[in-house]
Amino acid sequence: MGERELRRQEGTGPAGSGPGLARLPRSFFDRPAHEVAPDLLGRVIVHGPVAVRLTEVEAYGLPGEDPAAHTYRGLTPRNAVMFGPPGHVYVYFTYGMHFCANLVCLPDGVGSGVLLRAGEVVAGIETATARRSTGAGRTVPARDLARGPARLAVALGFTREHNGTDACPPGGAEEAGNGSYGGAERSGPGAVAVLEGRPPEAGLIRSGPRTGVSAGKETPWRFWIAGDPTVSPYRPHVPRRRT
Repeated sequence: MGERELRRQEGTGPAGSGPGLARLPRSFFDRPAHEVAPDLLGRVIVHGPVAVRLTEVEAYGLPGEDPAAHTYRGLTPRNAVMFGPPGHVYVYFTYGMHFCANLVCLPDGVGSGVLLRAGEVVAGIETATARRSTGAGRTVPARDLARGPARLAVALGFTREHNGTDACPPGGAEEAGNGSYGGAERSGPGAVAVLEGRPPEAGLIRSGPRTGVSAGKETPWRFWIAGDPTVSPYRPHVPRRRT
C-alpha cells in the first residue's frame, strides 16, 4: 500500500500536513485509563515500518481498586513501567508464550494503563505478515494480522526489550514526518509513536466486559469499533482445570 493511499485512508492532505499524522502528546495519556481507552480507537501506533490503526482496547484501573489490573497489589519489578510517566509502553509476557502491549496512563507513581487488543495493519503489511507467518506456506489473512493482543504485539515487533519505551515526543505533539507512518524510525531503533489517525464516529464505539479476566470481569472497560473485522471475539474467563 503506497503513501498516497495511506494519506487517503486517514483523510490527510499533502505529505506531513494532515492531522492524522501528528503525534499524540503526553497530556493525552495523563487521564484515567477508562477515558483514554475509547479515545485511542482509530489512532495509529507505529513501531519501525509497521503501523496499526487501533480498533479494540481495554482499560485497567488503579492499584487496590481494580482487581484485574497488574498494578492491583502495588509496585513490583514486573509492573514498574506502569507506575512511571504516562505515554510509555508497558510490555509483559503472559502464559509463557506471548507478549502484550499497553500504554501507561495517569501521572508518574499512580499505576494504570490501556491494553492494546486489536487493530488493522495500515503500513508495513509485508513485515507484519512475515512476523505472523504460521509456516508451511500459509498466509495470515490481513484482518487477523493484529486481531488480538498477542498478535498485535507480534505484528508491531514488540518484545521484552521494548518495555518502558516512550511513545511521546519531547515537548508535546509534532508531525510523524515525511507524510507517512515511518516517522517513528527517525528517533532510532525501537522508537514508538502514537498518531492522531482517524477516530471513528461516536456512534460506532461500543463497550463491554473485559476479555479473559477472572476478577473484575464485568467492568465494561473493553472498547471497540462496531462492525470492524479486526476486532477480536469476546471470550469470558474459563478457569483452568488441574490434571
